[in-house]
Amino acid sequence: MSDGAVVAGGERRIELRLRELAQLFDSFDPAPFHEKDLDRDAEEFIVSWAREFPADAPLVFRLHLPADQRRFEPERTVQDAIANYFAYRAGIARLEVRRTLQQGRASLGVGVLFLVACMLLRSALRQGEHGEWLRFVEEGLLIIGWVAMWRPLELLLYDWWPQLRRKRTYDNLACMRVEVLYDAPAA
Repeated sequence: MSDGAVVAGGERRIELRLRELAQLFDSFDPAPFHEKDLDRDAEEFIVSWAREFPADAPLVFRLHLPADQRRFEPERTVQDAIANYFAYRAGIARLEVRRTLQQGRASLGVGVLFLVACMLLRSALRQGEHGEWLRFVEEGLLIIGWVAMWRPLELLLYDWWPQLRRKRTYDNLACMRVEVLYDAPAA
């Protein structure tokens, strides 16, 4: 395995050297190559290099294989497999973004209701005569009400950004160009 580089036309290159084409795919997946899942290590390698580049940078995946692997027609096989696999992963990431935002909106509704309940209870406690310990309870209600807003705001303001970046990376990987280079046969 080797590192990525910038090539002509601003494309970013991800290079991978394998002993056989099957190493690219999950060995436990019985589907044909173009429908198979990528090997976990291969996926991690490809995605980690893609993350080093801007999410919209055009990518080239250069696969180095021994000459005897030409019989598997890796150009078409790998192009189809990469496109299918990362399109699938992009769909999952898109769903994660949507679910995070839905959870954030639902949590915000619950949080606001809880904050309002805390504020109403606090206001009710202020109406009557009470000692210093009730003042402590009033302030506690105010703090608890605002703390209940922490997670909804975290979901809506921050948690979905990394998921969106992952989705964009997968979208970009799904349309990257694939090149297959063959090593000279061993003498």
